[in-house]
Amino acid sequence: MEQPEQDAEVDFATTLANVRACTLCAGLPLGPKPILQVDPRARILIAGQAPGRITHHKGIPFDDPSGDRLRDWLGVDRETFYGDPRIAIIPLGFCFPGTGKGGDLPPRPECAPAWRSKLLGALDSLELTLIIGRYAIDWHQPSLGKATVTEAVRNADDLWPKAMILPHPSPRNNRWLKTNLWFESERLPKLKAQVETILAN
Repeated sequence: MEQPEQDAEVDFATTLANVRACTLCAGLPLGPKPILQVDPRARILIAGQAPGRITHHKGIPFDDPSGDRLRDWLGVDRETFYGDPRIAIIPLGFCFPGTGKGGDLPPRPECAPAWRSKLLGALDSLELTLIIGRYAIDWHQPSLGKATVTEAVRNADDLWPKAMILPHPSPRNNRWLKTNLWFESERLPKLKAQVETILAN
């Protein structure tokens, strides 16, 4: 009875080892350095875009001001965010893509097709997926088409309580948050309550 479960654990461990050794994007400015946090026991998936320069150097996802804000949105402390196997962080691209004129470049297109389905297929206990930013929206909710991030965040009530679309928690979005006060007043209380319920069980 236990053999299929053991085989699944071995397959997942092999996939994760292959992800961490991936060199598909060997030409990146700072070189490949896949950064993610994932465990088959995950119940909450944080689907972001790609590591930034700070994350690349630290090797820890969301260990920056964006992460501080995201943890506040979730209502979890740093120890829980990084130490609880029920929280997975799987961005669209696992490596820092480099910097362009307007900020970080988009996630490398090779990454998600190579690894995303394999990893997500192993997470059969997910209860909540947090979809953060344009590229994550396009992957997880392609039916939204050309909707702006604001439109996607505002009009995705049908995904709840299995998923929620979020703006990126970056300080670059301070103006967006001030303009869209409904996000903090309407969405964050629901999000914190759902996270608390999942982690309490």
